[in-house]
Amino acid sequence: MKYKAVITDYVWPNLDIESKILNDNDIEVVDCNNKSDKELKKELEDADALLFCFREISTDLLESATKCKVASRYGIGVDNIDINKCTELGIVVTNIPDYCLEEVSDHAIAMILSLNRRINDHSNMVKNGGWNDLDLNIPVQRLSESTLGIVGFGRIGKTIASRVSALGIRSIAYDPLLETGKKVDNVEIVSFENLLRNSDFVTIHVPLNEHTHHLFSEKEFNQMKNNSIIVNCARGGLIDEKAASEAISRGQIGGIGLDVIEDTSKTPTSPLFNNQNVIITPHTAFFSKASGEELQKRTAEEIVRVINNKKPENFINPEVLGNTRSNLIV
Repeated sequence: MKYKAVITDYVWPNLDIESKILNDNDIEVVDCNNKSDKELKKELEDADALLFCFREISTDLLESATKCKVASRYGIGVDNIDINKCTELGIVVTNIPDYCLEEVSDHAIAMILSLNRRINDHSNMVKNGGWNDLDLNIPVQRLSESTLGIVGFGRIGKTIASRVSALGIRSIAYDPLLETGKKVDNVEIVSFENLLRNSDFVTIHVPLNEHTHHLFSEKEFNQMKNNSIIVNCARGGLIDEKAASEAISRGQIGGIGLDVIEDTSKTPTSPLFNNQNVIITPHTAFFSKASGEELQKRTAEEIVRVINNKKPENFINPEVLGNTRSNLIV
């Protein structure tokens, strides 16, 4: 093999798909999924490429990868790698921003529908012998009379708006990159405050950064409709979980669905674990058999492109041009 690609971590059963693509292009695959940072650092010293998923790619790891030409993310967000450091070192960064649009959209909508209908709580009540304990004094919304507020109107937000329209749900959206008062794909773009005041359901699809950390906290919950439902399938940290738990307890919001949480340790301590009408899934919104296979294939193909001095399909840091360790043809 002429080249070496290190795979830091993955959550699917095997590396058969990417291994075939990389091996067919003279690229050896080294699986570091179960290796320590020290072992990973050693493997990176002579690596030409890096494929990473959820693992934190520290500055120390990047600086050890003195030959690395490309770092390809299995997924959409790239907040677990230092983009500026990669650019400084001449490493091209890529991602796959559109591989799971349907899956994430369906997951967010499924959470909204389940929380609105109190599916989990009612199912648990019946399993615990409470068939006759149903309390109908709960604020279930009629979908055709409800409004969905979409925070972040990119690919996923637009897909959700299109899908829920078939249910009769009206959508509005807030996006700092879009002009308030305009319509995009027949969805009105509104201010953040307008969205909070007028939405029965809210779904969040923005990156996590210094501006969006705890984007939803006590102030925002106080502005929302009583018993509204909020869903986050984007990044942990966008919602202040302590404030959310308190808002549910006092009836300010009616339910919350999270595919991401702030504490993902083996013993997480989110206060939301103690609330009713809360759904938490382990960052699985992206998943289906088709999306997983597509992700493996396209992430590996980006490695092959850059190794062969071709521009990647999804170029996170084009400012690296002129300073790359490869001779990209652009």
